[in-house]
Amino acid sequence: MANTPNLKSAAKTWQTMVESNQALLLRKSGHDVRWWAEQGRTAGVRNDGELRDWMRDEHGITGYAQYAVSWEMFGYPEFMLRDADELIDGQYESHPHLRPIADALLAWAAATDGVEIQMRKGYVSLHSPRRKFAQVTRANKTAVDVALRIEMPIGGRLEQVRVRGGDFFDRKVRLTAVEQVDQELLDLLEKALEQNS
Repeated sequence: MANTPNLKSAAKTWQTMVESNQALLLRKSGHDVRWWAEQGRTAGVRNDGELRDWMRDEHGITGYAQYAVSWEMFGYPEFMLRDADELIDGQYESHPHLRPIADALLAWAAATDGVEIQMRKGYVSLHSPRRKFAQVTRANKTAVDVALRIEMPIGGRLEQVRVRGGDFFDRKVRLTAVEQVDQELLDLLEKALEQNS
């Protein structure tokens, strides 16, 4: 298995989502985040709840587009300012014995064409150019779960996950040792990537 990739260059952090939300806001409204923040200040908006109500009720702007303005006006959560290495370190700080599993999965992702790594506070998501196809999460004190958006029958290592309606990540593989990041698992990841590209 390959060594741990340089996450600062291989992974994207929350900045990708910030930029995506800002672009969504511009597409929806025709105005950038700074314009909206200025309008919110002028309207006397004092907190995130007031901002969301004001944007929805008076301007019809909902969802992720609101986040861009909220962060501009009220600041970014501390975890969003961390780099990729800090995010992955935080996920496995109390469970270092599980870190090699995550490292092996990230090494595969960094070496595979068409895979984008996006770091989050509590998980790592793997994206094709089209959409997210896998998520790596420390499940508990002894295991890492790889949730997959994949059309395959349940069986073998592929377990069913109970999800809410509309959630396509209803399959997972639970890993308890780095040796389980084997060809069988990598084949499942490749299949999920292929189905979501």
